[in-house]
Amino acid sequence: MSSLLKQYPSLAWIAPFAVFMLLLAVGPALAIPQPWESVVRVGVLAAVIALFSSGVLRTLRIKHALGSVLLGLAVCALWVAPDLLFPGWRSHWLFQNGITGTLQNSIAPAELSDPFVLTLRFARAALLVPILEELFWRGWLPRWIVNNDWEKVPLGTYTRAAFLITAVLFAMEHGPYWEVGLLCGLIYNWWMQKTRSLGDLILVHAVTNAALSAFVLVTKRWEYWM
Repeated sequence: MSSLLKQYPSLAWIAPFAVFMLLLAVGPALAIPQPWESVVRVGVLAAVIALFSSGVLRTLRIKHALGSVLLGLAVCALWVAPDLLFPGWRSHWLFQNGITGTLQNSIAPAELSDPFVLTLRFARAALLVPILEELFWRGWLPRWIVNNDWEKVPLGTYTRAAFLITAVLFAMEHGPYWEVGLLCGLIYNWWMQKTRSLGDLILVHAVTNAALSAFVLVTKRWEYWM
């Protein structure tokens, strides 16, 4: 594996996110029953991160823990604010249409009372997704946009194009939540530019997702777990 990563260093930053997106695409067709679907998804993602990205992750440090935690909580509040302040906000055609898709809970109704399935879903959102998304969205993509020889570009380096393109693509990944996804992407990019610390970006993303997942479990607003 080390020789493969030396030959293709981008794999450490891209492979976990690529597998994550692949599982989202093919998961419904595989029709694996719960709780095994959750076990397989979490197991595969954890294995890919360990196999491809452990070397990168060992080099990361958190430099601004308090600021990252507070920012993560603030982003979670911004994420849910439109729907809480304006009932029916998410039903507008701007957010649910043929391009962005529609709100769909990723967990079948029968599994919503299964603590094991919910624990795995929480773990995926709070522990795995922040790592694999930040490796790609803040660790690799903006540097590659700045210069195809991306390893020469320091973490946290942005051009205007890299800053905006990354935020827009991050928004598109979040479908019906694209507008808060865009705001989140802009804030995360700003924090990356300010701290130049991918460890802090993983932390802020983890706090956001953990807080949002707690909100989902308390309020039963399952649509946030797409």
